[in-house]
Amino acid sequence: MAFTGTYELQSHENFEAFMIAMGAPKLIAKKAKDAKIKTKIVQDGDHFVITVNIGPKVQRNEFNLGEETELVTIRGEKIKTTMNMEDGKLVSHFNGFTHVIELSGDLLINVMTNNDIVYKRISKRVS
Repeated sequence: MAFTGTYELQSHENFEAFMIAMGAPKLIAKKAKDAKIKTKIVQDGDHFVITVNIGPKVQRNEFNLGEETELVTIRGEKIKTTMNMEDGKLVSHFNGFTHVIELSGDLLINVMTNNDIVYKRISKRVS
């Protein structure tokens, strides 16, 4: 179960610009930038449950690789997409948006791209 674990934010790049591009008000984007982010992933074969705590907000997504599913975005919107495994990375594409999740040792790297704006979040495994 390569992805299974709990990860805490170590650093992130371009968060405010990304959130504003996604439609979040500037004040909310600025405030959320400093929130503690904790990610818990449970992988059982091709089935994943990913829970992200951003301060007091909890976002939970559950999916099977290769099957269309409804996920909740970082802004709380519901979208339909398919998560796939490509070169050991979780990848989804929808409406000009790409989300890639990969492991590099004990680091969980999330890269979210909205057209030409890229947000990168690096978290370290804590359990």
